Amino acid sequence: MDATPKFAHSPNDDRIDLSCLYPWSQGPLVAHLQELLGACGYQLRTDGDFGWITEAAVRDFQRRNGLRVDGIVGDRTWALLLSKVKPGARTMRLGYCGSDVRELQGLLQVYGYRVRRTDCFDRDTQDAVLAFQRSHHLEATGEVTPITWAVMCDGKTGQPPPARSKWLLERGRWR
Repeated sequence: MDATPKFAHSPNDDRIDLSCLYPWSQGPLVAHLQELLGACGYQLRTDGDFGWITEAAVRDFQRRNGLRVDGIVGDRTWALLLSKVKPGARTMRLGYCGSDVRELQGLLQVYGYRVRRTDCFDRDTQDAVLAFQRSHHLEATGEVTPITWAVMCDGKTGQPPPARSKWLLERGRWR
């Protein structure tokens, strides 16, 4: 499966169209579901195939969160999945929505970028991420990978540390 899934977007909006998913569905929207479940702690392969393992994870998520346990990912399951995603637990890209995207937009505001906190990774958010990545010497992809997220949270640059001169530590003294 392509590393960057191609999604159907809602008209006049960058949001992914989160249609209802059933067991045995396939495609990039299933891969998105698998990423969300993985970000919620389920160990799944992101392959775009809504097989029995993905169905078992969906049913367990529904049971643990007081939803109707049917294995079908409808509006309520999508909404709860998006609200439960912990920041930095998945790669964020154009069209993704959720509480982690809202946190990202807040961090971008702290860094001085003018983005609205919409919970949706829109083009303004992507442009701000690209600018952040360039200014911190990261690979400018417009996607928030774990590396980009770590730099945003720690405030460290992505440059390698300077080369150290050789030194020894002997009896508490530097040589």
